[in-house]
Amino acid sequence: MSQEKKAKILVTGGAGFIGSNLVDALLRDTRVDLVRVLDDFSNGKRKNLSSWGNDPRLEIVEGNIRDFAVCQHVCKGMDRISHQAAMGSVPRSMKDPLTTHDVNVNGTVHVFTAAKEEGIKNIVYASSSSVYGDSEVLPKKEYNTGNVLSPYALSKAIGEEYAMLYARNYGVSFTGLRYFNIFGPQQDPEGPYAAVIPLFLKAIQEGVAPQIFGDGEQSRDFTYVTNAVQANVLGLFTEASKAEANVYNIACGYRTTINELWKALKELSGTSLSPVYLPVRQGDIPHSLADISKAKADLNFVPDTIFQDGLKKTYEWFANEYK
Repeated sequence: MSQEKKAKILVTGGAGFIGSNLVDALLRDTRVDLVRVLDDFSNGKRKNLSSWGNDPRLEIVEGNIRDFAVCQHVCKGMDRISHQAAMGSVPRSMKDPLTTHDVNVNGTVHVFTAAKEEGIKNIVYASSSSVYGDSEVLPKKEYNTGNVLSPYALSKAIGEEYAMLYARNYGVSFTGLRYFNIFGPQQDPEGPYAAVIPLFLKAIQEGVAPQIFGDGEQSRDFTYVTNAVQANVLGLFTEASKAEANVYNIACGYRTTINELWKALKELSGTSLSPVYLPVRQGDIPHSLADISKAKADLNFVPDTIFQDGLKKTYEWFANEYK
């Protein structure tokens, strides 16, 4: 891209948790001329984008990636894509594999194909640490995956395969981001499939004992959302020398147990609540820890916010948002 030409970027799922944080960053980036958001608002919220008011550099299109015609429409005139739209949650995928597949596999193929037809050569897309499945090797390295444990994990693994196929056959460059337990502002605590940190924060606010599945010694590489945003921006503006389909771990590179997470939130909030321990959930991975050396080498990715600082920022945002 020449210095004069600013980028027009499509963000699918741009009203969701990670997507809306990314849109905020892109609209502040001097290299960006326009951000077009595609969202069906099943999970995303219009208020997540409300701080931009009627800024003409932000376009919001209501639609679903399962509709190929919609994907064709929103790709027109775009230079780059960050594909964040997805049906999240391992437990939800165990209960409803059909919808998970339809959104995450068929929807992703729609986005990739529409981009290919429009001549868009640079796509960043959200994958997941769940693709490591039953591999017990720690830390997780991109080339060493196991057998997937849920329809959600499989849908993300298939998305990676499609990226490789399209790079080989259609000359499109892909950057896949394997997110490790992203958390932060604008993450929704509502609904049966909310993530653990907003659920813990909601429990503290309501004075209700939080639920921990298993013994709480399972561990996660919790990653503050600005790190995921940084990886997307780097991927969008890293010019590939040829059509490639690389995947990268996006995390901080150290792990925290669920019990340690709860202890940290107790200290932040001063609550005296104690958790209720429930049986392990089907499809959950026991331990997760990322090796981020590949992202550092290829994308110059260096996490800008460590877990403790991110948790404090998230607690403060949540306390203000839901007071």
